[in-house]
Amino acid sequence: MKKVIPLCAALLVLTLAVTAQINDPVKWTFSAKKKTANTYEVVITATFPKPWHLYSQTTPDGGPIPTKFTFKKNPLVTADGKVKEVGSLKTIYEKYFGVDVKYYSDKVDFVQVVKVKGNAKTNITGEVEYMVCDDKECLPPTSKAFNIKLQ
Repeated sequence: MKKVIPLCAALLVLTLAVTAQINDPVKWTFSAKKKTANTYEVVITATFPKPWHLYSQTTPDGGPIPTKFTFKKNPLVTADGKVKEVGSLKTIYEKYFGVDVKYYSDKVDFVQVVKVKGNAKTNITGEVEYMVCDDKECLPPTSKAFNIKLQ
């Protein structure tokens, strides 16, 4: 009997852990396109099925977590401007948050132009933090690391 109780408790914890896992609907791809001898467009693409939507970087305070990019410092790489969003941006008033939210459905490309010093071959690394919601629920904010070759 003493061995059965801990076994049952362990199975209960395992069952709760498995059912608590959330399946992330967002699929990310990361690439770089060479534009000139030392300039690249880093393209980070998010695709996700309906009815999910991903929030813009410019979603206002008080709303859902906006998409945010953090690039690790690399002495060989400098960013040229801010990350641009390429996709069909929608803005609606969301009564749950009490603000106008900006979001994308289906797909969005995030594009960052970077310059590399000299003819160096290097990588750009970092992380994207994002949040997705559908008509019924929002998933907790999630982070995804990336490592993109610049060659």
